[in-house]
Amino acid sequence: MFSQVILMQLFMLCAARVDQLYHGRQVSDWSRQINFELQNLSSSQKDGRHLLASPKEITHRKLRARTGVRKKMEVVQQDDEALVKLENTGIERSKAVDSAVLGKYSIWRRENENEKADSRVRQMRDQMIMARIYSVLAKSRDKLDLYQELLARLKESQRSLGEATADAELPKSALERMKAMAQVLSKARDLLYDCKAITERLRVMLLSADEQVRSLKKQSTFLSQLAAKTIPNGIHCLSMRLTIDYYLLSPEKRKFPNSENLENPELYHYALFSDNVLAASVVVNSTIMNAKEPEKHVFHLVTDKLNFGAMNMWFLLNPPGDATIHVENVDDFKWLNSSYCPVLKQLESAAMKEYYFKADRPKTLSAGSSNLKYRNPKYLSMLNHLRFYLPQVYPKLNKILFLDDDIVVQRDLTGLWEVDLNGNVNGAVETCGESFHRFDKYLNFSNPNISQNFDPNACGWAYGMNMFDLEEWKRKDITGIYHKWQNMNENRLLWKLGTLPPGLLTFYKLTHPLDKSWHVLGLGYNPTIERSEIDNAAVIHYNGNMKPWLEIAMTKYRPYWTKYINYEHPYIHGCKISQ
Repeated sequence: MFSQVILMQLFMLCAARVDQLYHGRQVSDWSRQINFELQNLSSSQKDGRHLLASPKEITHRKLRARTGVRKKMEVVQQDDEALVKLENTGIERSKAVDSAVLGKYSIWRRENENEKADSRVRQMRDQMIMARIYSVLAKSRDKLDLYQELLARLKESQRSLGEATADAELPKSALERMKAMAQVLSKARDLLYDCKAITERLRVMLLSADEQVRSLKKQSTFLSQLAAKTIPNGIHCLSMRLTIDYYLLSPEKRKFPNSENLENPELYHYALFSDNVLAASVVVNSTIMNAKEPEKHVFHLVTDKLNFGAMNMWFLLNPPGDATIHVENVDDFKWLNSSYCPVLKQLESAAMKEYYFKADRPKTLSAGSSNLKYRNPKYLSMLNHLRFYLPQVYPKLNKILFLDDDIVVQRDLTGLWEVDLNGNVNGAVETCGESFHRFDKYLNFSNPNISQNFDPNACGWAYGMNMFDLEEWKRKDITGIYHKWQNMNENRLLWKLGTLPPGLLTFYKLTHPLDKSWHVLGLGYNPTIERSEIDNAAVIHYNGNMKPWLEIAMTKYRPYWTKYINYEHPYIHGCKISQ
């Protein structure tokens, strides 16, 4: 009997192990307590308090007790080792978590540091979840009165909660509704509680919510892509008014000054291809306002025939100080035809027209997200692909800085002309991290034409601000290399869309990496860029769907762009373009 008592005490000590861990007790303390119990056992036997047992039985009992203690100690040691492994794993995983994302979405948000903050809102949401579960169970078990009562309370809670996210936003009636819901949930729990059924129902709700989130993400993607494609009414108005006024000018008033600078290789030349008047004006204004010697800068602007008049009129009315500017129409480049340019040739094919303009239009928003992205005809626009023909457009220049129209210049860029490209053709900022923005993200490496010629881990780089050595370009026949790959991709088997993938192929091992401070990207999609990184950048780039001239632009990045627009300008004010 006495041995059973001791063994029971040992069992209770094992059961108390979890509690000891939470209260800071160490394994050594626990083992000392076990040894103390064994000593008591031994002394009690020596004192003759267990005379009914023979010496042999006593020896066996002592042996079993010691064996049991040793096994328990081994379990404790294994338990501690497992805990240490779990802790180390948790620490390593936490290092990989983006702190900015963590701050936005996890339970460790600042607003959740106070457990009592907005507790009523959270409690009402929890009650509504349980009410939905119990209503399903009540209906399935033919408890129709309870089912109706749960639905009624659920509707009341939904009306009270509304769009509230904080306790202060709840109506005065919310507390009474919570009490009423608590009562009916208590009743339902007494009648219907079934752990397995509730777990299954929660799993169904979780899967349903996950499916809804996916659908909403697809719809959001579709709508953001649609918004990115469209031109705001204000910019459309601006272009129309400028076009009308331009064609009312006499031919002699349509000329820009300083035309002799257009082919002077001693000056700083920029290429800007755009169909957006307002965006182009920001690029030019920001460059000139931050230039040390504006009179040495020359802007070569190319647009389409729809915006040719507007682009000319804007810069005739708002000349860039002492700098030189020239506007051309891409449709006037007669050498750029389907017999020479693969993109134009492909656009004439029936298969390409079917793919981009007619094929299987989606019937829902969520289904249309990928279609809209991959079938956007802008990726075949010659303004987009003109970057592969720079020596043909500017045959007398040695170097030119290519700029996208969704950038803002924040400091003097003349230092880029001093960068030694080491025999390369393209100077660009690389965009790869540990595994992001490498070649395998853009290209189809299951195709042997890609896998046999390129490294999937090669670092990608960014278009938007590129220094091109046009002499090396001509020597290495860069345009011919581009034509080769564009012809091979007629069926879109090498890459899906855009000018970056063919650019990666064309300038493979011909790109010199620039310092990252020259060009900071992501202002059109990444909300976590450091303020210091933006402020120290020579050029900031709104690549992504959230362009600064769109309503979907990120508010905190927009002032970097709007500060170069005069919103009191008669044309801008007249078209109701505002900050």
